[in-house]
Amino acid sequence: MTDLHDLSTAQLLAQFSSRQLSPLDYYEHLLAHIGRWEPHIRALYAFDPESVRQQARAATERWNKGAPNGPLDGIPVTVKELIATRGTPIPLGSAATTLKPALQDAPPAARMREAGAIILAKTTVPDFGMLSSGLSSFHGITRNPWNTACNTGGSSSGAAAAAAAGYGPLHIGTDIGGSVRLPAAWCALVGFKPTLGRIPIDPYYTGRCAGPMTRSVDDAVLMMRYLARPDARDATSLPPLTGDWSDAPVSVNGLKIGLMLEPGAGLQPEGFVCEAVERAARLFESHGAQVRPLAPIMDRAQLDGLDRFWRARQWAELSALGAEQFAQVLPYIRDWAAPGADLSGVEAVQGFNQTFEMRRRAAQVFSEFDLVLSPTNQVNRFPAEWPSPTNNPQQPFEHIVFTLPWNMGEQPALSINCGFAADGLPIGLQMIAPRFADQWLLQVAKTYESWRGAIHSWPNPPSH
Repeated sequence: MTDLHDLSTAQLLAQFSSRQLSPLDYYEHLLAHIGRWEPHIRALYAFDPESVRQQARAATERWNKGAPNGPLDGIPVTVKELIATRGTPIPLGSAATTLKPALQDAPPAARMREAGAIILAKTTVPDFGMLSSGLSSFHGITRNPWNTACNTGGSSSGAAAAAAAGYGPLHIGTDIGGSVRLPAAWCALVGFKPTLGRIPIDPYYTGRCAGPMTRSVDDAVLMMRYLARPDARDATSLPPLTGDWSDAPVSVNGLKIGLMLEPGAGLQPEGFVCEAVERAARLFESHGAQVRPLAPIMDRAQLDGLDRFWRARQWAELSALGAEQFAQVLPYIRDWAAPGADLSGVEAVQGFNQTFEMRRRAAQVFSEFDLVLSPTNQVNRFPAEWPSPTNNPQQPFEHIVFTLPWNMGEQPALSINCGFAADGLPIGLQMIAPRFADQWLLQVAKTYESWRGAIHSWPNPPSH
């Protein structure tokens, strides 16, 4: 028997519609489930159970009358802290931030509310969203439900932990270098970074996307039907799609697939991770795809160049803080950003220009291949208390080499679970498609998911 907190969106809507389950009864179960988990993983911010209950009561009344307020009426969704929701401050994961209530919903939150979903809570992020970690000077430590001694990754740390722990079916993260896909991989989720502009975001920035983080491809597809609607606040927003988002599997017969197992810089992926990704590639091959090795497109110059630019950008923000606020910033962030003070404008621009080289190389790949497969993560576990997999502020981005270029190249990229290590922790497979092939990529992911089968055992709350 499926626990209520494990139900998909489609299953919940069917039960709400048939009155087999009321939103209120569902939320009473869900809130109790969260109460068992949350002391151990600390995934949520701005969580108000009583407000959630009130919204669930109202949704129950609407469903009982056969008059739901939108196609997702009563469905819970969590929203990453960095995505504005009206009336809630955005701490940016940092104790140094002055808290001011947001004046309006950012586009992803607005689309979910318009569809009738209930915003269950915001989810935690590390300081300034600049760490692939669950460590935050404001929120504390967010832990991985698969093993609470381990890190979720980030910066969509709380979204990943909430999804893996079963805090409802729908979760929204953001991704500028892997921040949806990396924690999705560490938590056995589907994490989808669409083509830049497919999901409007505010504020927008080079490479920055919002994306679904869910337990299944079906729920990610469902979210895209609403999240992908245009919004004038995002100057990169793409025109609306003409066709509907489909979760139907597709044939991979004849596809030309590039298998990238070498990152080109940074940490070397662990052997068992590459073996799991190779097994996934052989599945595609067994269904008629042509799989060939693909050399890495990243190198040390690109990684270090963007690191220098990001340090300069972060130092510009930190230098505007007063002494008391500056002292509250996570020391790792201060130490990482400090060299930005000594970078010249020329050096910062040269660093930023590496994004265009990444874009050129990423585009070139798809003149030869239809799809790229790679590991999502270069390291499969690291301690929950660490701010990064290296725990070294002078080597902050050694672990994002497989994910970063597709942000700068703007291609849609998705992480999906492709197995588990000997210690029980998840392994992520990354799939990348040409720009604008978002719908097709999700269908390819659905095809792989159908071969792999569902994950039947999700983590249980710690008993201590």
